[in-house]
Amino acid sequence: MAIKDTLKEIVQNEASDIFIVAGRALTYKVHGHLVSYGDSADILKPRDCYDLISEIYGLAGNRDLKYLEDVGDDDFSFTLREAARFRVNAFKQRGSLSAVIRVIAFDNLHPEKLMIPDEIINFPLEHKKGLVLITGPAGSGKSTTLACMIDKINRNREAHIITLEDPIEYLHNHVKSIVSQREIISDTESYLTALRASLRESPDVILLGEMRDPETISVAMTAAETGHLVLSTLHTIGAANTIERIIDAFPPNQQHQIYIQLSMVLQMVVSQQLVETIDKKRVPAFEIMKLNPAIRNNIRERNLQSIENFIATGEKEGMILMNKSLANLVRDGIITEDTAYKSTTNPENLERELYFANKSKLTP
Repeated sequence: MAIKDTLKEIVQNEASDIFIVAGRALTYKVHGHLVSYGDSADILKPRDCYDLISEIYGLAGNRDLKYLEDVGDDDFSFTLREAARFRVNAFKQRGSLSAVIRVIAFDNLHPEKLMIPDEIINFPLEHKKGLVLITGPAGSGKSTTLACMIDKINRNREAHIITLEDPIEYLHNHVKSIVSQREIISDTESYLTALRASLRESPDVILLGEMRDPETISVAMTAAETGHLVLSTLHTIGAANTIERIIDAFPPNQQHQIYIQLSMVLQMVVSQQLVETIDKKRVPAFEIMKLNPAIRNNIRERNLQSIENFIATGEKEGMILMNKSLANLVRDGIITEDTAYKSTTNPENLERELYFANKSKLTP
């Protein structure tokens, strides 16, 4: 079977990722579980991997395979109009070519189906400047959440949206907004170069795929400070940890200024993770921190230990702690208590949240 037909079939099986690795059958992931494609005895040999990956490079506009062979890593994306869009990381391992392919469904920008709260999706319509961060581990759905936010802006605002991605995942048509999507390497040399250039391109909204280094973080904060809405990601869990990660990226002699600048430009931090449901699927759990005067002051004063308390008491402002989100999923019968405990970084606090969640369930 040609790789195009194989990809179509795997997409129909609700796969999230596809693995081409020598020594194992072609494998895909469904709701966090690995499934062998076809006969599990069909072990891929290095030559099989080379042929499959060569076909994928052909589907990606006959992309040159030589770069992968010379450098050892390559990132790109491509579209099968009858199936989905795919984000590919091809790499060498043990002397043979391998690839991990993320499936990006065309019809995936439905926040209600994805259980993304309105507090997150509507936030960019209510705040037209500042820094918004979507954080969480790899594979937690950060790119999908960002794409839903961009889609919401695109359908409701007249704006120039610039996305800087590595690679481009979701494709956005122009609706009310103009959406300029730039891919690192193929359209520009780096996030930093593209971000600096974007400030001369009359942007209203800038999506920065990832804040990877102090220079990029600094320019992103300056962009947010000068009246632009900047959306970006970090691989952190929890609002306080996110702030610490940003501060720690800078040398000690700059950190005081970064605390002050961050307290002014940061608007919202969303931390998310995917957790297994009772029926073996996956749903997101969210922590949402919106910057109010008390939280801004605590950041400015470097008092990050108190941030969780302000989030816990900020429910009327649309804030929620991760443990409260997990407890709500348990209360609603979506996940088990065991799953909640496996997903928390603060078991003692989760125990209290579960007690109150169960109590509210029993209260008429």
